[in-house]
Amino acid sequence: MSTIPAAPKSGRGWALLLVLCGTIFLEGSDVAMLAVAVPTIRADLGLNTGTAAWVMSGYVLGYAGFTLLGGRAADLLGRRRMFLTWLGVFLVFSMLGGFAVDGWMLVVARFVTGVASAFMTPAAMSIITTSYPEGPQRDKALLVFAGVGAGGFSMGLVIGGLLTELGWRWVFFAPVFLTGAILLAALRLVPAEARPEPARRGYDLVGAASAAAAMLLFAYGIVRLEHGGDGLGLTAGALAGGLALVAVFVVIERRAEAPLVRLGIFRKAAMVRAHLGALLFLGAFFGFQFIVTLYLQELRGWSSLQTAIALIVMGCDAVLAPTLAPRLVSRYGNGRVIFGGFLLAIVAFVLFLPVGMDWSYAAMFPTLIITGTAFALAYGPLTIAATGSVAKEEQGLAGGLLYTFTQFGSAVGISAVTAVYGMAAAGADGSPDAVLDAYRTALVIPVVMVLLGAAISAFGLRGARPAGGRRKGAAPAARGEVSDGVPR
Repeated sequence: MSTIPAAPKSGRGWALLLVLCGTIFLEGSDVAMLAVAVPTIRADLGLNTGTAAWVMSGYVLGYAGFTLLGGRAADLLGRRRMFLTWLGVFLVFSMLGGFAVDGWMLVVARFVTGVASAFMTPAAMSIITTSYPEGPQRDKALLVFAGVGAGGFSMGLVIGGLLTELGWRWVFFAPVFLTGAILLAALRLVPAEARPEPARRGYDLVGAASAAAAMLLFAYGIVRLEHGGDGLGLTAGALAGGLALVAVFVVIERRAEAPLVRLGIFRKAAMVRAHLGALLFLGAFFGFQFIVTLYLQELRGWSSLQTAIALIVMGCDAVLAPTLAPRLVSRYGNGRVIFGGFLLAIVAFVLFLPVGMDWSYAAMFPTLIITGTAFALAYGPLTIAATGSVAKEEQGLAGGLLYTFTQFGSAVGISAVTAVYGMAAAGADGSPDAVLDAYRTALVIPVVMVLLGAAISAFGLRGARPAGGRRKGAAPAARGEVSDGVPR
């Protein structure tokens, strides 16, 4: 429990939230900036296609592989400790990436940076869910957190384009300054907590190792799909190995005296729906954005900066998530708002299916603005649903599970559209019209994913009720919760 009493109406609660949001902004913008800079990095260092792809994929591998372990570590070893420690690791390896002179150095730096994100991001979310009282204040804090993360990605595209013009190494050095500022502020603002008592029955080290190995194999197998059809046997072997290790993990957790993951947590239907919904929504979102980026740059000949500026309208979620979404959640409840977000996403992606060779930006604009609005409505409430029914001592685990699903969703979405596009383009004659047809075929994948997500979220509509106000029988804010930090 925090040693700091409930914050007065002095803005300390907002300052804490600003620091924690800085972390998710850092994570989102860092990924986006590198995505814009990879072509320049490849040309400057003379990287082959495979190495250039792994500069991006190394981060995904580290993030997806260790997020589950990172979330649980926050519960067992201390949220503040994990947050500060891995924020420092992120700073160091981002700096090392900026000094890289070879491809392998960049891949290693990105992998470790991904591991750092896997520990610090769930810790940041669990600090929110344990520092703000359950109800409208916590919900608003989570909606702001989710909106800033999405806005970070959108802004990162533009910032990455500008920094790349100055020199690609600034894409690594710029996050160092932001990370340092967040770290200094966090030392002062993140609530201190009593040192967690060592587990009387020990830590589930075998379970932790099997979980990390399973997630790494899954992430490796999924990432390989987007790198082409070479080595299909190795890809299939990685996925099969990951599945086998999941089975081993379940057996270990059933027998462990102090399991890493209490399997009973998966009996919470709302939480499971939220995780699956997040996987499908994020997969569709990033798969769609990936194909649109290819369309604009490779077919239309737009520069990376022009493309980034065109897509920044999707960053409207950074404004709508903390302003519109809380009002809708308070009035209609999480379930209905999530379902509405999926319906908007379906409309947005379907509108883009007939994309033409000479579409104006005005023709694309409705899809882009609706996509950003859909993200604002769906992602924040999904975050609330994924953590709302979980006990305080398992909030780190809940955050780890959520980010595990979102990272895998992102990887699956990009890999799926890449694979479909590759197959469609392989059988074409290479003409612009054939390439455009391949893009249209790949765009079907995001549509299918949001349709599945809408079907899953529809199960949460029955009995859904507004989330505003304290639920009957809910306890008042505990000592240490920031009761006035996020005003209504």
